[in-house]
Amino acid sequence: QIFNQHNAETSNLEQVFHRMAQMEPNLDHDVSWFLLPSYWAKMVVALISFLCFANSYDGDFVFDDSEAIINNKDLRAETPLGDLWYHDFWGSKLSSNTSHKSYRPLTVLTFRMNYLFAGGFYPVGFHVINIILHCTISVLMVDVFSILLGGLQFSNKGRRLNLAPKSSLLAALLFAVHPVHTECVAGLVGRADLLCALFFLLSFLGYCKAFRENKEGHTFSVFWVLVSVVLGAIAMLCKEQGITILGLNAVFDALVINKINLLELIRKLLYKDKSLENAGLLRKGLLLRITLLMCGGAGILYIRWRIMGTGPPAFTEVDNPASFADSLFVRAINYNYYYSLNAWLLLCPWWLCFDWSMGCIPLIKSVSDWRIIALAALWFCLIGLICQALCSEDSHKRRILTLGLGFLIIPFLPASNLFFRVGFVVAERVIYLPSIGYCILFTYGFSLLSKQAKKKKMLAVAVLGILLINVMRCALRSSQWRSEEQLFRSALSVCPLNAKVHYNVGKNLADKGNQSAAIKYYREAVRLNPKYVHAMNNLGNILKERNELHEAEELLSLAVQIQPDFAAAWMNLGIVQNSLRRFEEAEQSYWTAIKHRKKYPDCYYNLGRLYADLNRHIDALNAWRNATVLKPEHSLAWNNMIILLDNTGNLAQAEAVGREALELIPNDHSLMFSLANVLGKSQKYK
Repeated sequence: QIFNQHNAETSNLEQVFHRMAQMEPNLDHDVSWFLLPSYWAKMVVALISFLCFANSYDGDFVFDDSEAIINNKDLRAETPLGDLWYHDFWGSKLSSNTSHKSYRPLTVLTFRMNYLFAGGFYPVGFHVINIILHCTISVLMVDVFSILLGGLQFSNKGRRLNLAPKSSLLAALLFAVHPVHTECVAGLVGRADLLCALFFLLSFLGYCKAFRENKEGHTFSVFWVLVSVVLGAIAMLCKEQGITILGLNAVFDALVINKINLLELIRKLLYKDKSLENAGLLRKGLLLRITLLMCGGAGILYIRWRIMGTGPPAFTEVDNPASFADSLFVRAINYNYYYSLNAWLLLCPWWLCFDWSMGCIPLIKSVSDWRIIALAALWFCLIGLICQALCSEDSHKRRILTLGLGFLIIPFLPASNLFFRVGFVVAERVIYLPSIGYCILFTYGFSLLSKQAKKKKMLAVAVLGILLINVMRCALRSSQWRSEEQLFRSALSVCPLNAKVHYNVGKNLADKGNQSAAIKYYREAVRLNPKYVHAMNNLGNILKERNELHEAEELLSLAVQIQPDFAAAWMNLGIVQNSLRRFEEAEQSYWTAIKHRKKYPDCYYNLGRLYADLNRHIDALNAWRNATVLKPEHSLAWNNMIILLDNTGNLAQAEAVGREALELIPNDHSLMFSLANVLGKSQKYK
């Protein structure tokens, strides 16, 4: 009985504490929305986020998935695990000049685990993990938004109180169903953004735990601050944006834990006010915590710099044309236009595209361009929000707006071109984390409208309508990401000026054997971008197969003139020249290809065919042997060696080569047939 009475008193104390906390300004007072217990709120968010992207579970490997997963040797068991720490996201050595320096070893490790557990490249397992990750992140967002929108308060038992259950549920739903997240969830390469976001949020929640026993504001847990730094490092090892959580933790500490008025602090710093000592910076340990965050961040960046090397990533003008502009004015104005496009994708995520490069967004070269209006609108809104965040007399408003802007802007900084050149114009995946800030600002705006609106239920219905439209848009966009054909064709209406879109549609058609349609799209890609060497190479290949040799030669010659180290184009040019019986030029083209790509088995194979046509049998055998050394499963090279040795009467050698080949490729019918012919001539009939 005494025990029950004690429990009842404790419960009453928690309720009193919760009511006292709610007496402070709170978004939920004005928000007309559903109030659910925390457990049910998380269940609803998990279910809805699952429904948005569930239809992507049986999708194919599309677009960049081929390079990051299928062609990435780091996923295979024969590659030592240690190599992951010295290779980039695509499996290239970080020290290589061609490396993009995207260092994400933990993401590659999860791909490797997917591959090993599934026993091969089966996309279902990869997609299921992505969907689960997004659902988990969306559930965590309920807790994160409850802190960002309602503040950080603990009961006398040390339990964190959710002071904004309605607002946090709305913001988490907005995040869960945002269509701009489709690329991260339905595209397997987006695993990097999902893992980064997961540890990003865990780092933030870990930092909040540092203040769990902080009843008077004088003590905090150094352990949880260090845990937060470690989780931030893990986030960065999944994707580069993860490091920004350390800066956001510092901003949160200053605004929420120490309740610093930034404008007042700036004034005191400018006028060297002596009362600065009483501002709480030393009393609450803020300087110590920020020092720990800064030292941790600097250490993480130094280690990464040592692993990555000092060389910048290798990007071309087509990847990010604005960054190659000579004029500082042109660069600045286009960067700001890109920012406005990212903001628009958050506000109205209707026009989505897998790739925004190669002429999709033409450069702004003068102030007479009407697109300048977008820049003006962006900065008008940002300056207005910043002024309100700094100058408002309402401390609650200042805190929410500053946190919203912080989560919107800080995670976007690595993709902003301000510190280094990035390899894209606009990328939907990089606004996965900044969308947290958008959801905070949207929810705060909704609370202000609810406060003023007379018909609050109508406003709530309108927001429900937005959520429903976003769910439908997510489902539609997820279905487009299920196959390359649907994905590439969906981009034609969004970015008709993007040469890469036409190139990818053409490549997809060519892979399916529809050469006539593929030629049309390849020609359009070359028309839109006259320096698009890959489109020229593929178009030249198709024309070569259709025996349109002279046009094929013109295209391939132009491709190697534009990019002299384009090994594939040199090899294809050699094939065309061989067909035109210009053997010396063909041989020179083959050797140029090999010079630029030392390990090129297909080129050695074609070189061997040239030598065979010229009756240079020893050279032909040597070339084919090189091909099989570089690629032991090169069936055509093995077969040609057997046939040539057979035709020249070297039956014993032909038999030895045939048996060697079948040991490596035991089920190859063409090798069996050629070897059978040799054995028959050797009277080994059985």
